[in-house]
Amino acid sequence: MLKRIFLGAIITASLYSCVSAKVYKDLEERYATLKGERNQLADDNQELETTRNKLENDLDALERNYEEAASERERLKQDYDAAKNNLENLQASYDALEKNSSSAIAENVKANRALLTQLEEKERALAEENKRLEDLKKQLEARSKRVDELESVIAAKDAALKQLKEAISKALLDFEGKGLTVEQRDGKVYVSLENKLLFQSGSWAVGSEGRRAVVELGKVLAQNPEIAVLIEGHTDNVPYSGSGQVKGNWDLSTKRATAIVEILKENKSINPQNLTAAGRSEFAPVDTNSTPEGRSKNRRIEVILTPKLDEVTKLLNDI
Repeated sequence: MLKRIFLGAIITASLYSCVSAKVYKDLEERYATLKGERNQLADDNQELETTRNKLENDLDALERNYEEAASERERLKQDYDAAKNNLENLQASYDALEKNSSSAIAENVKANRALLTQLEEKERALAEENKRLEDLKKQLEARSKRVDELESVIAAKDAALKQLKEAISKALLDFEGKGLTVEQRDGKVYVSLENKLLFQSGSWAVGSEGRRAVVELGKVLAQNPEIAVLIEGHTDNVPYSGSGQVKGNWDLSTKRATAIVEILKENKSINPQNLTAAGRSEFAPVDTNSTPEGRSKNRRIEVILTPKLDEVTKLLNDI
């Protein structure tokens, strides 16, 4: 358009060549201005075209997004309608079930409560049983400890008895083969002295050799004050034929046991409370009375040494 205006101006100038130079210059400046405006308009047009293209692209994108959103909304609507239908169906089913099974539910609730009550009772019983077992466990542990203590005490007593037997055997070594034996059995030490070592026939007076043996035994007993000493007198089954103070085998066996006690009492280190004398007559033989040798063994004094068991008895009572 500007080009046509310019050409028209040239043609007019040619027709009117007599136009002044001032007018021509004005026309030329106007042309330059119009040309600049044309260029600016062209740039603006190009920028507007770019903007229009961008807006068209954005519009296309928005339309696609809209279509996708509309499609998603439709899908969600369908899902919602389906879920709503399912919910209505489930609600209807639940209502029918609740209506038809109220009695069954009540029975189940009652049964469940009964079971719960039983369970609570069993839990209480179990707790009580656990407590009882725990108490029994503690008692068992305590008893086990006391048994261990008892075994330790018994072992110590056995060891002490063994030492006592060895001490007696050593002290009475000179009398071996003379009717004296020392043995340990049943938690006791037995010192057996045949009458041939101690007494004359029918007598309860202790001979010198027998006295020496009893004195040596007393020395060992004096060093063991925790030992109870039982002196038993024994005879054979031949009736006592003497007269005087002795009335029979019972009396003779008792007097002989008492004679041994009197000798032991001479040792002031022996507590008389530890001594006991007993007559057994002919009723505890260690051999047959049908032979002279057997009757000789049956005529004897037995010194039975027993450890005092107060500590053992206390432990036994505590078990």
